[in-house]
Amino acid sequence: MKENNHQFDVTIIGGGLAGLALAIQLGSKGYSIALCEKEEYPFHKVCGEYISMESWNFIESLGLPLSSMNLPLIKNLVVTAPNGNKLTAKLPLGGFGISRYTIDEALKNIAVSHNVTVCEKCKVEDVIFEEEGFKIHTSCGDFTSKLCCGSYGKRSNLDIKWKRYFVSHKNNKLSNYVGVKYHIKTIFADDTIALHNFKNGYCGISKIEGDKYCLCYLTNAANLKENDNSIEELEKNILRQNPHLKTILDGCEHLYPAPVTISQISFSHKTQVENHVLLLGDAAGSITPLCGNGMSMALHASKIAALLILDFLSEKYDRTTLEKNYQKQWKQLFAKRLFIGRMIQHLFGEKWVTNLFVQVMKLMPWVTRLLIKQTHGKPF
Repeated sequence: MKENNHQFDVTIIGGGLAGLALAIQLGSKGYSIALCEKEEYPFHKVCGEYISMESWNFIESLGLPLSSMNLPLIKNLVVTAPNGNKLTAKLPLGGFGISRYTIDEALKNIAVSHNVTVCEKCKVEDVIFEEEGFKIHTSCGDFTSKLCCGSYGKRSNLDIKWKRYFVSHKNNKLSNYVGVKYHIKTIFADDTIALHNFKNGYCGISKIEGDKYCLCYLTNAANLKENDNSIEELEKNILRQNPHLKTILDGCEHLYPAPVTISQISFSHKTQVENHVLLLGDAAGSITPLCGNGMSMALHASKIAALLILDFLSEKYDRTTLEKNYQKQWKQLFAKRLFIGRMIQHLFGEKWVTNLFVQVMKLMPWVTRLLIKQTHGKPF
């Protein structure tokens, strides 16, 4: 159904964790919020579905009772090299497993309870800033708002319209990745997350709610192309070279007919404001999945954005100050993590480099502890 010329205080593009959390925080303060999501809840999304414990209290403050949901608590890390060499470590804070299918739907319902207008199956086609406000053209009609935020994920048609740097400079080692995710049943420790490396990629596995596990892997597009663009052939010829992955893939039960996939993933530098639109989550900058902290970063970014936006809406300062403060705080919190994540990403690719790095980490466990610490934050 078309909704024409609706006016809001804030329009949020993208209904993932960052967008939903931001909508809840602003909506709970009585502001009129529109959230545009191109899919229909609930839906599956390519994601490792492991959330660092640094986010636990914040998520509960949004109204989601994690403590009563009987979620798996994850305390241990296993990393394997393509040759099968295995490293184990404790996770200082740990994390928990929950599917995006479940958590996104739950947060959407909380947002609706705070009078957020959630527009599903609503694709944003263009955003125009003029006269201190925004016109947002969508497949559901036109919206106007004082402020616009983008939390639309790793890549969007808006990125192309805005000619963002990472879109036009995509042929480097940090761009053009492919993600594949399954939900499976298998035999695996409930309290452990494993990262199994293979040629030019890695695969994570950890428990989520119920008797299910998330198996999600990332590889470069060239790897898929070399296997006739066939996921089945890729898994047969490349992933199964890691003996741990072979055991999992050969023995697991797939819980839906086909995997969820995403392409053209980039971990290159991104800006946090484009055309006066505040960007959150992967739209503002993606940490490599092997760091296991992308969802917590998205949630934390929503908190700093919400506090600043509330000050802007109450006219404590102007738009320029809002944008400068948001970029400053975002970089203070996340720039170092993203930099280290990119450095780690370079060490996991060529088989011999990954084999060597895992061996070094086994001999010097303090390196593993340091890397985990540097890519994670504190409870917020």
